[in-house]
Amino acid sequence: MEKDSTNSTSTLSDFGYQQQLERSLTLKDLIIYGLIFMVPIAPFGIYGSVVSSSQGMIALTYLIGMIAMFFTAISYGQMSQAFPIAGSVYAYAQRGINKSVGFLAGWMIILDYIFVPSLLYVISANSIKSLLPGIPVWIWLVLFIAMNTIINVLGIEFTARTNIVFLVGEILVLIIFMAFGLWGITHGVGAGFTIKPFFDASHFNMNFVLTAVSVAVLSFLGFDGISTLAEETKGGNKTVGRAILWALMIVGVLFIAQTYIASLIMPDYNSFKDLNTAFYEIAFKVGGSFLQYLTTIATILAWGIANALAAQAAISRILFGMARDKTLPQILAKVHPKFKTPYISTYLVGIISLIVGLIFMDNVGVLSSIVNCGALTAFLVIHISVVYYYVIKNGSHHFWKHLVSPIIGFIIIGFVMFNLDPLAKEIGIAWLIIGIVYYAILRMTQRNTSLDL
Repeated sequence: MEKDSTNSTSTLSDFGYQQQLERSLTLKDLIIYGLIFMVPIAPFGIYGSVVSSSQGMIALTYLIGMIAMFFTAISYGQMSQAFPIAGSVYAYAQRGINKSVGFLAGWMIILDYIFVPSLLYVISANSIKSLLPGIPVWIWLVLFIAMNTIINVLGIEFTARTNIVFLVGEILVLIIFMAFGLWGITHGVGAGFTIKPFFDASHFNMNFVLTAVSVAVLSFLGFDGISTLAEETKGGNKTVGRAILWALMIVGVLFIAQTYIASLIMPDYNSFKDLNTAFYEIAFKVGGSFLQYLTTIATILAWGIANALAAQAAISRILFGMARDKTLPQILAKVHPKFKTPYISTYLVGIISLIVGLIFMDNVGVLSSIVNCGALTAFLVIHISVVYYYVIKNGSHHFWKHLVSPIIGFIIIGFVMFNLDPLAKEIGIAWLIIGIVYYAILRMTQRNTSLDL
Protein backbone atom coordinates (compact mmCIF):
# COMPACT_ATOMS: atom_id res chain seq x y z
CA MET A 1 0.00 0.00 0.00
CA GLU A 2 1.38 3.39 -0.98
CA LYS A 3 2.26 5.69 1.85
CA ASP A 4 0.22 8.86 2.28
CA SER A 5 2.74 11.62 1.81
CA THR A 6 0.51 14.55 2.68
CA ASN A 7 1.25 14.40 6.38
CA SER A 8 4.53 12.49 6.65
CA THR A 9 8.00 12.19 5.25
CA SER A 10 8.35 9.44 2.66
CA THR A 11 11.45 7.49 1.76
CA LEU A 12 12.34 5.73 -1.47
CA SER A 13 11.53 2.32 0.00
CA ASP A 14 7.94 3.47 0.66
CA PHE A 15 7.43 3.43 -3.12
CA GLY A 16 8.97 0.00 -3.67
CA TYR A 17 12.39 1.17 -4.90
CA GLN A 18 15.94 0.63 -3.72
CA GLN A 19 18.45 3.44 -3.41
CA GLN A 20 20.58 2.98 -6.55
CA LEU A 21 21.70 6.54 -7.29
CA GLU A 22 24.13 8.30 -4.97
CA ARG A 23 22.63 10.88 -2.58
CA SER A 24 25.20 13.67 -2.57
CA LEU A 25 23.42 16.85 -3.69
CA THR A 26 22.60 19.67 -1.28
CA LEU A 27 20.13 22.56 -1.58
CA LYS A 28 22.95 24.70 -2.95
CA ASP A 29 23.81 22.09 -5.60
CA LEU A 30 20.18 21.94 -6.74
CA ILE A 31 19.89 25.72 -6.97
CA ILE A 32 23.08 25.87 -9.01
CA TYR A 33 21.78 23.09 -11.26
CA GLY A 34 18.52 24.98 -11.79
CA LEU A 35 20.32 28.24 -12.56
CA ILE A 36 22.56 26.47 -15.06
CA PHE A 37 19.52 24.85 -16.68
CA MET A 38 17.77 28.21 -17.11
CA VAL A 39 21.05 29.98 -18.08
CA PRO A 40 21.50 33.25 -16.11
CA ILE A 41 22.70 34.96 -19.31
CA ALA A 42 19.98 33.44 -21.53
CA PRO A 43 18.74 36.91 -22.62
CA PHE A 44 22.09 37.43 -24.38
CA GLY A 45 21.06 34.99 -27.10
CA ILE A 46 17.36 35.88 -27.47
CA TYR A 47 17.31 39.57 -26.52
CA GLY A 48 16.39 40.85 -29.98
CA SER A 49 13.26 38.76 -30.44
CA VAL A 50 12.01 39.39 -26.89
CA VAL A 51 12.55 43.16 -26.88
CA SER A 52 10.85 43.44 -30.26
CA SER A 53 7.78 41.40 -29.28
CA SER A 54 7.50 43.29 -25.98
CA GLN A 55 7.70 46.67 -27.76
CA GLY A 56 10.65 47.70 -25.61
CA MET A 57 9.15 46.67 -22.26
CA ILE A 58 11.49 43.71 -21.92
CA ALA A 59 12.10 44.05 -18.17
CA LEU A 60 8.34 43.91 -17.57
CA THR A 61 8.14 40.84 -19.82
CA TYR A 62 10.59 38.90 -17.66
CA LEU A 63 8.87 40.09 -14.48
CA ILE A 64 5.55 38.76 -15.79
CA GLY A 65 7.24 35.51 -16.77
CA MET A 66 8.72 35.02 -13.32
CA ILE A 67 5.35 35.62 -11.65
CA ALA A 68 3.60 33.32 -14.13
CA MET A 69 6.03 30.44 -13.54
CA PHE A 70 5.87 30.92 -9.77
CA PHE A 71 2.60 28.98 -9.67
CA THR A 72 4.04 26.07 -11.64
CA ALA A 73 7.09 26.06 -9.35
CA ILE A 74 4.80 25.75 -6.32
CA SER A 75 3.05 22.74 -7.88
CA TYR A 76 6.38 21.02 -8.61
CA GLY A 77 7.42 21.65 -5.01
CA GLN A 78 4.26 20.11 -3.63
CA MET A 79 4.53 16.97 -5.76
CA SER A 80 8.26 16.53 -5.12
CA GLN A 81 7.55 16.66 -1.40
CA ALA A 82 4.90 13.96 -1.70
CA PHE A 83 6.91 11.76 -4.07
CA PRO A 84 10.69 12.26 -3.67
CA ILE A 85 11.61 9.95 -6.55
CA ALA A 86 13.30 10.34 -9.94
CA GLY A 87 11.12 10.87 -12.98
CA SER A 88 9.72 14.38 -12.45
CA VAL A 89 6.21 14.81 -13.89
CA TYR A 90 6.13 11.13 -14.92
CA ALA A 91 6.49 10.01 -11.30
CA TYR A 92 4.18 12.71 -9.94
CA ALA A 93 1.29 11.98 -12.32
CA GLN A 94 1.81 8.22 -12.01
CA ARG A 95 1.61 8.31 -8.22
CA GLY A 96 -0.71 11.29 -7.87
CA ILE A 97 -3.35 10.26 -10.45
CA ASN A 98 -2.71 6.84 -12.00
CA LYS A 99 -0.06 4.98 -13.95
CA SER A 100 -1.60 5.48 -17.38
CA VAL A 101 -1.68 9.27 -16.96
CA GLY A 102 1.82 9.06 -15.53
CA PHE A 103 3.13 7.27 -18.59
CA LEU A 104 1.57 9.79 -20.98
CA ALA A 105 2.93 12.69 -18.91
CA GLY A 106 6.37 11.12 -19.02
CA TRP A 107 6.00 10.50 -22.74
CA MET A 108 5.24 14.18 -23.35
CA ILE A 109 8.10 15.44 -21.17
CA ILE A 110 10.40 13.19 -23.20
CA LEU A 111 9.39 15.27 -26.23
CA ASP A 112 10.78 18.27 -24.37
CA TYR A 113 13.86 16.90 -22.65
CA ILE A 114 15.08 14.51 -25.34
CA PHE A 115 15.29 17.40 -27.83
CA VAL A 116 16.51 20.15 -25.47
CA PRO A 117 20.18 19.07 -25.58
CA SER A 118 19.98 18.88 -29.38
CA LEU A 119 18.54 22.41 -29.56
CA LEU A 120 21.25 23.78 -27.29
CA TYR A 121 24.03 22.02 -29.18
CA VAL A 122 22.75 23.29 -32.54
CA ILE A 123 22.43 26.90 -31.35
CA SER A 124 25.93 26.88 -29.87
CA ALA A 125 27.55 25.13 -32.85
CA ASN A 126 25.96 27.61 -35.25
CA SER A 127 27.08 30.52 -33.07
CA ILE A 128 30.70 29.40 -33.22
CA LYS A 129 30.46 29.55 -37.01
CA SER A 130 30.45 33.34 -36.78
CA LEU A 131 33.76 33.26 -34.90
CA LEU A 132 35.47 30.32 -36.64
CA PRO A 133 33.83 30.00 -40.08
CA GLY A 134 36.53 27.64 -41.39
CA ILE A 135 35.57 24.72 -39.12
CA PRO A 136 32.48 22.65 -40.10
CA VAL A 137 29.58 23.07 -37.65
CA TRP A 138 29.09 19.32 -37.21
CA ILE A 139 32.54 19.02 -35.61
CA TRP A 140 31.51 21.36 -32.80
CA LEU A 141 28.30 19.40 -32.40
CA VAL A 142 30.22 16.15 -31.91
CA LEU A 143 32.70 17.74 -29.48
CA PHE A 144 29.98 19.27 -27.30
CA ILE A 145 27.99 16.02 -27.12
CA ALA A 146 31.02 13.81 -26.42
CA MET A 147 32.28 16.05 -23.61
CA ASN A 148 28.92 16.41 -21.87
CA THR A 149 28.13 12.69 -22.14
CA ILE A 150 31.43 11.77 -20.48
CA ILE A 151 30.94 14.32 -17.68
CA ASN A 152 27.42 13.05 -16.95
CA VAL A 153 28.51 9.42 -16.86
CA LEU A 154 31.34 10.22 -14.43
CA GLY A 155 28.82 11.07 -11.72
CA ILE A 156 26.36 13.68 -10.51
CA GLU A 157 28.93 15.13 -8.10
CA PHE A 158 31.33 15.68 -11.00
CA THR A 159 28.48 17.26 -12.94
CA ALA A 160 27.66 19.49 -9.96
CA ARG A 161 31.28 20.68 -9.67
CA THR A 162 31.35 21.42 -13.39
CA ASN A 163 28.10 23.36 -13.00
CA ILE A 164 29.69 25.56 -10.32
CA VAL A 165 32.59 26.45 -12.61
CA PHE A 166 30.27 27.45 -15.44
CA LEU A 167 27.86 29.32 -13.17
CA VAL A 168 30.68 31.39 -11.69
CA GLY A 169 31.89 32.17 -15.22
CA GLU A 170 28.42 33.24 -16.37
CA ILE A 171 27.91 35.45 -13.32
CA LEU A 172 31.32 37.08 -13.83
CA VAL A 173 30.50 37.86 -17.47
CA LEU A 174 27.13 39.23 -16.40
CA ILE A 175 28.76 41.46 -13.76
CA ILE A 176 31.28 42.74 -16.33
CA PHE A 177 28.50 43.54 -18.81
CA MET A 178 26.40 45.30 -16.17
CA ALA A 179 29.41 47.31 -14.97
CA PHE A 180 30.23 48.45 -18.52
CA GLY A 181 26.53 49.13 -19.10
CA LEU A 182 26.03 51.25 -15.98
CA TRP A 183 29.24 53.17 -16.71
CA GLY A 184 28.03 53.86 -20.26
CA ILE A 185 24.55 54.95 -19.18
CA THR A 186 25.95 57.36 -16.59
CA HIS A 187 28.33 58.79 -19.22
CA GLY A 188 25.81 59.64 -21.89
CA VAL A 189 25.21 56.34 -23.70
CA GLY A 190 21.52 55.79 -24.47
CA ALA A 191 18.71 57.91 -23.08
CA GLY A 192 19.56 57.69 -19.38
CA PHE A 193 17.57 55.97 -16.65
CA THR A 194 13.85 55.56 -17.31
CA ILE A 195 10.99 53.25 -16.36
CA LYS A 196 10.10 52.54 -19.99
CA PRO A 197 11.64 49.01 -19.98
CA PHE A 198 9.03 48.30 -17.27
CA PHE A 199 6.18 50.47 -18.47
CA ASP A 200 5.57 52.50 -21.62
CA ALA A 201 2.05 53.93 -21.59
CA SER A 202 2.06 54.53 -25.35
CA HIS A 203 2.45 50.80 -26.11
CA PHE A 204 0.96 49.09 -23.05
CA ASN A 205 -2.32 47.18 -23.47
CA MET A 206 -3.81 43.84 -22.52
CA ASN A 207 -2.73 42.23 -25.81
CA PHE A 208 0.83 43.15 -24.91
CA VAL A 209 0.51 41.52 -21.50
CA LEU A 210 -0.80 38.29 -23.02
CA THR A 211 1.94 38.27 -25.67
CA ALA A 212 4.56 38.97 -23.01
CA VAL A 213 3.36 36.03 -20.91
CA SER A 214 3.74 33.70 -23.89
CA VAL A 215 7.28 34.90 -24.64
CA ALA A 216 8.46 35.09 -21.05
CA VAL A 217 7.12 31.75 -19.82
CA LEU A 218 9.09 29.94 -22.50
CA SER A 219 12.23 31.77 -21.33
CA PHE A 220 11.98 30.15 -17.89
CA LEU A 221 11.71 26.54 -19.05
CA GLY A 222 14.19 24.34 -17.22
CA PHE A 223 13.62 25.01 -13.51
CA ASP A 224 11.53 21.82 -13.41
CA GLY A 225 14.66 19.82 -14.22
CA ILE A 226 15.63 20.10 -10.55
CA SER A 227 12.88 17.59 -9.72
CA THR A 228 14.61 14.87 -11.75
CA LEU A 229 17.42 14.75 -9.16
CA ALA A 230 15.17 13.87 -6.21
CA GLU A 231 16.85 10.50 -5.60
CA GLU A 232 20.31 12.08 -5.54
CA THR A 233 19.37 14.78 -3.02
CA LYS A 234 19.99 14.84 0.71
CA GLY A 235 18.24 17.07 3.21
CA GLY A 236 14.65 15.84 3.21
CA ASN A 237 11.61 15.88 0.96
CA LYS A 238 11.23 19.68 0.95
CA THR A 239 14.71 20.33 -0.47
CA VAL A 240 13.68 19.97 -4.12
CA GLY A 241 10.72 22.34 -3.76
CA ARG A 242 12.83 24.97 -2.02
CA ALA A 243 15.52 24.71 -4.68
CA ILE A 244 12.97 25.16 -7.49
CA LEU A 245 11.57 28.36 -5.97
CA TRP A 246 15.00 29.80 -5.13
CA ALA A 247 16.38 29.08 -8.61
CA LEU A 248 13.33 30.63 -10.28
CA MET A 249 13.46 33.81 -8.19
CA ILE A 250 17.22 34.27 -8.56
CA VAL A 251 17.29 33.79 -12.32
CA GLY A 252 14.23 36.02 -12.69
CA VAL A 253 15.98 38.90 -10.91
CA LEU A 254 19.10 38.40 -13.08
CA PHE A 255 16.99 38.37 -16.27
CA ILE A 256 15.24 41.60 -15.26
CA ALA A 257 18.45 43.41 -14.25
CA GLN A 258 20.46 42.64 -17.39
CA THR A 259 17.63 43.34 -19.83
CA TYR A 260 16.78 46.61 -18.07
CA ILE A 261 20.36 47.84 -18.45
CA ALA A 262 20.58 46.59 -22.05
CA SER A 263 17.38 48.38 -23.04
CA LEU A 264 18.64 51.65 -21.56
CA ILE A 265 21.83 51.42 -23.64
CA MET A 266 19.88 51.06 -26.91
CA PRO A 267 16.28 52.13 -26.25
CA ASP A 268 15.32 52.08 -29.96
CA TYR A 269 14.69 48.36 -30.49
CA ASN A 270 14.01 49.00 -34.19
CA SER A 271 17.59 50.11 -34.82
CA PHE A 272 19.30 46.71 -34.55
CA LYS A 273 21.03 45.41 -37.68
CA ASP A 274 20.04 41.84 -36.83
CA LEU A 275 17.71 40.77 -34.01
CA ASN A 276 19.70 37.53 -33.59
CA THR A 277 22.81 39.50 -32.61
CA ALA A 278 21.09 42.45 -30.95
CA PHE A 279 22.62 41.92 -27.52
CA TYR A 280 26.13 41.79 -28.95
CA GLU A 281 25.51 45.14 -30.67
CA ILE A 282 24.63 46.54 -27.26
CA ALA A 283 27.76 45.01 -25.72
CA PHE A 284 29.90 46.54 -28.47
CA LYS A 285 28.37 49.96 -27.88
CA VAL A 286 29.54 50.11 -24.26
CA GLY A 287 32.53 47.77 -24.25
CA GLY A 288 33.85 47.55 -27.79
CA SER A 289 35.07 44.33 -29.39
CA PHE A 290 36.23 42.96 -26.02
CA LEU A 291 32.74 42.92 -24.51
CA GLN A 292 31.14 41.84 -27.78
CA TYR A 293 33.37 38.77 -28.06
CA LEU A 294 33.16 38.04 -24.32
CA THR A 295 29.35 37.95 -24.31
CA THR A 296 29.25 35.92 -27.55
CA ILE A 297 31.67 33.28 -26.25
CA ALA A 298 29.88 33.16 -22.89
CA THR A 299 26.58 32.47 -24.65
CA ILE A 300 28.12 29.65 -26.69
CA LEU A 301 29.64 27.95 -23.64
CA ALA A 302 26.58 28.51 -21.43
CA TRP A 303 24.16 26.98 -23.94
CA GLY A 304 26.36 24.36 -25.59
CA ILE A 305 28.06 22.98 -22.50
CA ALA A 306 26.57 24.12 -19.18
CA ASN A 307 22.87 24.14 -20.07
CA ALA A 308 23.10 21.07 -22.30
CA LEU A 309 24.98 19.24 -19.53
CA ALA A 310 22.11 19.87 -17.11
CA ALA A 311 19.50 18.94 -19.74
CA GLN A 312 21.22 15.66 -20.57
CA ALA A 313 21.37 14.77 -16.86
CA ALA A 314 17.64 15.50 -16.48
CA ILE A 315 16.36 13.41 -19.38
CA SER A 316 18.59 10.48 -18.46
CA ARG A 317 16.91 10.40 -15.01
CA ILE A 318 13.44 10.47 -16.57
CA LEU A 319 14.33 7.57 -18.88
CA PHE A 320 15.82 5.77 -15.86
CA GLY A 321 12.61 6.23 -13.85
CA MET A 322 10.33 5.01 -16.65
CA ALA A 323 12.57 2.07 -17.51
CA ARG A 324 12.70 1.02 -13.87
CA ASP A 325 8.90 0.79 -13.98
CA LYS A 326 9.14 -1.28 -17.20
CA THR A 327 7.36 1.26 -19.38
CA LEU A 328 10.55 1.73 -21.39
CA PRO A 329 13.24 -0.88 -22.19
CA GLN A 330 14.76 -1.96 -18.87
CA ILE A 331 18.30 -1.57 -20.13
CA LEU A 332 17.79 2.18 -19.71
CA ALA A 333 17.54 1.63 -15.93
CA LYS A 334 21.05 0.19 -15.68
CA VAL A 335 23.25 2.08 -13.23
CA HIS A 336 27.02 2.31 -13.61
CA PRO A 337 28.62 0.11 -10.90
CA LYS A 338 31.32 2.68 -10.09
CA PHE A 339 29.86 6.10 -10.84
CA LYS A 340 26.24 5.31 -9.78
CA THR A 341 24.74 7.07 -12.79
CA PRO A 342 22.16 5.86 -15.37
CA TYR A 343 24.88 5.53 -17.98
CA ILE A 344 22.94 3.65 -20.69
CA SER A 345 20.27 6.36 -20.67
CA THR A 346 22.98 9.00 -20.78
CA TYR A 347 24.67 7.38 -23.79
CA LEU A 348 21.30 7.09 -25.55
CA VAL A 349 20.58 10.79 -25.05
CA GLY A 350 23.99 11.61 -26.51
CA ILE A 351 23.33 9.51 -29.60
CA ILE A 352 19.85 10.99 -30.11
CA SER A 353 21.22 14.50 -29.63
CA LEU A 354 23.76 13.91 -32.38
CA ILE A 355 21.19 12.50 -34.83
CA VAL A 356 18.58 15.20 -34.13
CA GLY A 357 21.23 17.92 -34.17
CA LEU A 358 22.45 16.89 -37.61
CA ILE A 359 18.88 16.74 -38.95
CA PHE A 360 17.82 20.15 -37.58
CA MET A 361 21.13 21.94 -38.00
CA ASP A 362 19.50 24.55 -40.25
CA ASN A 363 15.99 24.50 -38.77
CA VAL A 364 16.20 25.66 -35.16
CA GLY A 365 12.65 27.07 -35.20
CA VAL A 366 10.98 23.69 -35.66
CA LEU A 367 13.18 22.09 -33.01
CA SER A 368 12.33 24.88 -30.56
CA SER A 369 8.60 24.40 -31.16
CA ILE A 370 8.87 20.69 -30.37
CA VAL A 371 10.61 21.44 -27.07
CA ASN A 372 8.06 24.03 -25.98
CA CYS A 373 5.05 21.80 -26.65
CA GLY A 374 6.38 18.92 -24.56
CA ALA A 375 7.30 21.12 -21.61
CA LEU A 376 4.01 23.01 -21.47
CA THR A 377 1.96 19.81 -21.66
CA ALA A 378 3.88 18.47 -18.68
CA PHE A 379 3.22 21.70 -16.77
CA LEU A 380 -0.53 21.30 -17.34
CA VAL A 381 -0.38 17.75 -15.98
CA ILE A 382 1.59 18.78 -12.89
CA HIS A 383 -1.15 21.26 -11.89
CA ILE A 384 -3.85 18.61 -12.39
CA SER A 385 -1.80 16.15 -10.32
CA VAL A 386 -1.63 18.53 -7.35
CA VAL A 387 -5.39 19.08 -7.26
CA TYR A 388 -6.23 15.41 -7.82
CA TYR A 389 -3.75 13.98 -5.32
CA TYR A 390 -4.04 16.48 -2.48
CA VAL A 391 -7.64 17.71 -2.69
CA ILE A 392 -9.62 14.87 -4.34
CA LYS A 393 -7.73 11.83 -3.03
CA ASN A 394 -6.56 13.11 0.35
CA GLY A 395 -9.04 15.88 1.18
CA SER A 396 -6.44 18.60 1.79
CA HIS A 397 -7.70 21.89 3.20
CA HIS A 398 -4.60 23.85 2.15
CA PHE A 399 -6.62 25.48 -0.60
CA TRP A 400 -3.99 28.02 -1.67
CA LYS A 401 -1.22 25.49 -2.30
CA HIS A 402 -3.38 22.61 -3.47
CA LEU A 403 -6.28 24.26 -5.33
CA VAL A 404 -6.04 28.00 -6.04
CA SER A 405 -2.36 28.12 -7.02
CA PRO A 406 -2.47 25.11 -9.39
CA ILE A 407 -5.67 26.41 -11.03
CA ILE A 408 -4.02 29.80 -11.69
CA GLY A 409 -0.93 28.01 -13.01
CA PHE A 410 -3.06 25.78 -15.26
CA ILE A 411 -4.85 28.79 -16.76
CA ILE A 412 -1.57 30.59 -17.49
CA ILE A 413 0.06 27.54 -19.11
CA GLY A 414 -3.16 26.74 -20.97
CA PHE A 415 -3.14 30.20 -22.51
CA VAL A 416 0.47 29.82 -23.63
CA MET A 417 -0.32 26.39 -25.10
CA PHE A 418 -3.28 27.82 -27.01
CA ASN A 419 -1.04 30.46 -28.58
CA LEU A 420 1.78 28.10 -29.57
CA ASP A 421 2.85 27.83 -33.18
CA PRO A 422 0.38 25.52 -35.04
CA LEU A 423 3.23 23.24 -36.13
CA ALA A 424 4.27 22.73 -32.50
CA LYS A 425 0.74 21.68 -31.57
CA GLU A 426 0.53 19.30 -34.53
CA ILE A 427 3.81 17.65 -33.57
CA GLY A 428 2.68 17.43 -29.95
CA ILE A 429 -0.61 15.74 -30.88
CA ALA A 430 1.20 13.30 -33.18
CA TRP A 431 3.68 12.43 -30.42
CA LEU A 432 0.82 11.92 -27.93
CA ILE A 433 -0.98 9.55 -30.34
CA ILE A 434 2.22 7.55 -30.81
CA GLY A 435 2.54 7.33 -27.03
CA ILE A 436 -1.03 6.11 -26.59
CA VAL A 437 -0.53 3.40 -29.23
CA TYR A 438 2.81 2.35 -27.71
CA TYR A 439 1.33 2.17 -24.21
CA ALA A 440 -1.67 0.16 -25.43
CA ILE A 441 0.66 -2.37 -27.10
CA LEU A 442 2.79 -2.46 -23.95
CA ARG A 443 -0.21 -3.32 -21.79
CA MET A 444 -1.39 -6.02 -24.17
CA THR A 445 2.01 -7.69 -24.47
CA GLN A 446 3.25 -7.38 -20.88
CA ARG A 447 1.52 -8.78 -17.86
CA ASN A 448 3.08 -6.79 -15.07
CA THR A 449 1.54 -4.79 -12.30
CA SER A 450 3.60 -1.68 -13.04
CA LEU A 451 1.24 -1.00 -15.95
CA ASP A 452 -1.98 -1.35 -13.97
CA LEU A 453 -4.13 1.72 -13.44
